[in-house]
Amino acid sequence: MKILVLANFGMGLYNFRKELLEELINNKNEVYISLPKDEYVPKLQKLGCKFIDTHIDRRGTNPLKDLKLLFHYIKIIKGIKPDIVLTYTIKPNVYGGIACRITKVPYIVNITGLGTSVENKGLIQRLTKLLYKIGLGNASCVFFQNESNMKFFTDNNLCTNKTKLIPGSGVNLKQHKFEEYPLNDGNIRFLFIGRIMKAKGVDELLQAAEIVKEKHPNVNFNLIGFSEEDYKQKLDEFEKKGVIKQLGQQEDVHSFIKYSHATILPSYHEGTANVLLESAATGRPVLASKVPGCLETFEDGQSGLGFKVRDVESLVNAILNFIRLPYEQKKAMGIAGRRKMENEFDRKIVINAYMDEIHKVKGEEN
Repeated sequence: MKILVLANFGMGLYNFRKELLEELINNKNEVYISLPKDEYVPKLQKLGCKFIDTHIDRRGTNPLKDLKLLFHYIKIIKGIKPDIVLTYTIKPNVYGGIACRITKVPYIVNITGLGTSVENKGLIQRLTKLLYKIGLGNASCVFFQNESNMKFFTDNNLCTNKTKLIPGSGVNLKQHKFEEYPLNDGNIRFLFIGRIMKAKGVDELLQAAEIVKEKHPNVNFNLIGFSEEDYKQKLDEFEKKGVIKQLGQQEDVHSFIKYSHATILPSYHEGTANVLLESAATGRPVLASKVPGCLETFEDGQSGLGFKVRDVESLVNAILNFIRLPYEQKKAMGIAGRRKMENEFDRKIVINAYMDEIHKVKGEEN
């Protein structure tokens, strides 16, 4: 089979879907990937993927400009003639879906989260919902990463065809192997991993970190990620004051998770938070917003602590409550998180779900 994958950036495709791509290639399928060129494209090509350079304005909200993307997708599909198309993230889902409907090619959609354009009410939300309804209208299957997102789409009649719930992107349990908890050396290291942007709760994290550092100078807040919004000056100021430490974008986050005592994610919305899955798989407790996409990844009080979204006071209390926990209880939380990942979030579950749906499409065509 010829399989075309539409995505918006290489890092996500390589870090979270590499094993699926490998499975498809090992089964003698031709796999084409359409996305903007970045440092991960050579790695994807090394797996055996055939790359098509595709410009996507990920943050843009002008549908007229995005029409270029739709025509680009139609041209790609007509040129390659894929047997099936797999789409990820909002714009590939919407415009890739419409392109597949126009060209009458089967496609499978993955809703990786609602995104800001759907979360924020107004004209952009109404337009995005309309585009989703058109884009998803003929999908062979729509995968959702949490029940809340699935309910939103079905309640709003954005998706009336087959839907299936999967455990996010899953987590590679071998790559993110269990690591012994850091020694009790008197310091506590919290780690944030994510895009530096408002929707990830960066503002709340900075305020909370400043409050906690005043009471507990031995607590460290380390931030990994690239800035999608203009946070550089603000981060520099907080780093100069000794509140945080910037670690920039990192290709391999496992060693940083291993060195930390817990991961913090104050995100406003998620599909399923991969950083929480990877942290829990490594044996680290997680502190996260009580929102869909985060809530599913931990058992509150057992493998992590939850806090109210967009609430600095609640975040501070969660951090302080974690600090007060005895060392052995922190360690036990990490072990409980690993067990949850093994039972519920193994990436093989996601791969098998995709292979099942692809085989169904292949069977329908034969």
